[in-house]
Amino acid sequence: MMSEKKKPLLEVRDLKQHFPISTGSFLNKQVGAIRAVDGISFDVYPGETLGIVGESGCGKSTTVRSISQLYKPTSGSVIFNGVDLVNADVRTMLKARRNIQMIFQDPYASLDPRMTVRSIIAEPMEIYNNRKLMDTPMSSMDIERRVEDLMERVGLNKAFKNRYPHEFSGGQRQRIGIARALALNPKIILADEPVSALDVSIQAQILNLLGDLQKEFGLTFLFIAHDLAVIQHISTRVAVMYLGKIVEISEAVQLYDAPKHPYTVALLSAAPIPDPTIERARQRIILTGDVPSPDKERNGCYFYDRCPKKMPWCSCHLPPMFDITDNHQVACWLYDKKDYSKITMEESQKDASVKA
Repeated sequence: MMSEKKKPLLEVRDLKQHFPISTGSFLNKQVGAIRAVDGISFDVYPGETLGIVGESGCGKSTTVRSISQLYKPTSGSVIFNGVDLVNADVRTMLKARRNIQMIFQDPYASLDPRMTVRSIIAEPMEIYNNRKLMDTPMSSMDIERRVEDLMERVGLNKAFKNRYPHEFSGGQRQRIGIARALALNPKIILADEPVSALDVSIQAQILNLLGDLQKEFGLTFLFIAHDLAVIQHISTRVAVMYLGKIVEISEAVQLYDAPKHPYTVALLSAAPIPDPTIERARQRIILTGDVPSPDKERNGCYFYDRCPKKMPWCSCHLPPMFDITDNHQVACWLYDKKDYSKITMEESQKDASVKA
């Protein structure tokens, strides 16, 4: 855990998000499920940025949508500020959503083209004001001033508030999305790959803006990305996902300096280093095979098929999280005290069947 003294703002426990596969016939019978998120647990502490990184399709975006209840989780719990959002009633969920806001990946698709910038940013405040869920009721003049203030804080000219999204560039549109996310003074922002659709030079501007806003408002971020350099730049801690599972979680510096899980090691070996001498000297790890289909239930390690250090034991036994340090956990049998390398496949399967 990050700190014994701090209480988590967000606690995710054994979260699962399975999407049913149906026959498509008249009976519409379910024949399976896509296990997009398959039992993950982590905490997010006030004021930190927890980055979640992994390949496309590993379940990162589904995770944040399940946390925000845009998708109703299959099972598990999402406890925000002491409230379990999975089992919350409508009014409780509305109150919680005020403090949980999202920045979406695509700035072109996440803004209504028929609304002005003023209407987009003001909409959350108007909804909560009308439902009497604001701590202090806001007048139309208060909302207008708040819109202009937010536009200036994210680097937009308030004179453009009556323009439409199509009149702005991609970076400017993402700034509008950030202003909208800040409108209700949230405690945590779920950022779903907010810079992946932008040019590299614009990415740096948006990342720096998010860092400045975090310091100014004391924000907490859950930041999703597949770019390791972006995650390293912005994150306090990093969780690595593979096939719907978290395989490693650690403080950012520790994870980038000394990765433990074979998948994390392979990921980092693929990230370019801006030093020609180091880049030429280091060894690139090439993973064999493709990412398995997420529609199959697995008894063993989810990374088994592609792991360069796999053992027979791994094929039949799902590894728990092992503590490397207080702030570094990894789901890999290599870090158990017992040596599994000499156990045969037959012995592994026999042990798994006995436990089942």
